[in-house]
Amino acid sequence: MTFAATVLTLYPEMFPGPLGVSLAGRALAEGKWSMDAVQIRDFAADKHRTVDDTPAGGGAGMVLRVDVLAKAVDHARGLSGLAILPELGSGRIFASPSSP
Repeated sequence: MTFAATVLTLYPEMFPGPLGVSLAGRALAEGKWSMDAVQIRDFAADKHRTVDDTPAGGGAGMVLRVDVLAKAVDHARGLSGLAILPELGSGRIFASPSSP
């Protein structure tokens, strides 16, 4: 295996999704790369497994709770299949495709 990806998501059942029927899906089936989908909600501490909260500065919408997300990231970094590339330091984390 040459590449391992860990996806932190609220919807792990959506993965591999379109990747499962694409060229990347074929490579996944052949074991050329691997993917783990981690449920962020598993790291929430309250009985309702709350993962979001209102923005600190106010405004519309919700934001992910940093304490829950930090626990999920720590878990993902500790997975044995997580690829750590020396040239990237401890790896890269992308919050979303549109984030800077």
